[in-house]
Amino acid sequence: MQKFFSNRKLVIAIVVFIISFGLMSVSVAIRDKKSTPPLIQQFGNDVAGAVDRVIAWPVNGLQSATNSVSDLLNTYQENQKLKKQVDQLAQAKVSAQTTRAENKQLRKQLKLNNSLSDYTTVTANVLTRTPSSWMNQLVISKGATSGVKKNMPVMSQKGLIGRVVEVNQTNSKVELISNTSSSSNKFAIQITNSAGKTVNGIISGYDKSNNLLEMGSVTSNVKIKKGDKVVTSGLGGNTPKGLYVGTVASVKQDDYGLASEVEITPAADLSDLTVVTVAEQ
Repeated sequence: MQKFFSNRKLVIAIVVFIISFGLMSVSVAIRDKKSTPPLIQQFGNDVAGAVDRVIAWPVNGLQSATNSVSDLLNTYQENQKLKKQVDQLAQAKVSAQTTRAENKQLRKQLKLNNSLSDYTTVTANVLTRTPSSWMNQLVISKGATSGVKKNMPVMSQKGLIGRVVEVNQTNSKVELISNTSSSSNKFAIQITNSAGKTVNGIISGYDKSNNLLEMGSVTSNVKIKKGDKVVTSGLGGNTPKGLYVGTVASVKQDDYGLASEVEITPAADLSDLTVVTVAEQ
């Protein structure tokens, strides 16, 4: 019985193959003679097309999604590279600006050093400047090993900015000319007008908002005007005479009209000091 069913299956398979081959042959023969395929072939083609569309839709969708993910990843990678390049360009720009500023400061300092032909000079960098004492003092990178001594004048840009008040082996503390605290040793200055007459006094204050030094209680009758030159007077013995401090910005009377108050534009920008020169006669 089992053998019978096995032979029966084989016979059925052979018959189906023969019928299919016959239909294919007939279809080919008819197709060669007619411009349109028979209904059976049309039905088969339509079914095949529908199946192809059903299969192709998810495949195409998956391929489109894969391409979108790939494009997104590529865009992200390009974006990261561009961000890195922008950061590098920004850093390069900052470095270039810093270098230009340092070169500008060094050129001014070199010009100042050349003008101090009667002095032995030591050039130093500003190491420390705390916000709480920004306009009072700073620390420079040269000390006793470089020949720095107490009370030496300290210059920057075009003029005097302070004096050395403390000397260590490799660094020194500088008291700024804008220091107006009660414990500071005031800077003695001298103003010379266009007629060659002079007025002596001390720096008694500093206007931070306008970057102006103040010389108060001037009782001299000597006429002082804007643009008159201000230098150190040498009185008191702490600072040599004749070091350039700045120019007169304005002269005004005090509240009682008995004395004048002189505002002075310093030769150096006291809020921006990076390189200084310590001078010794």
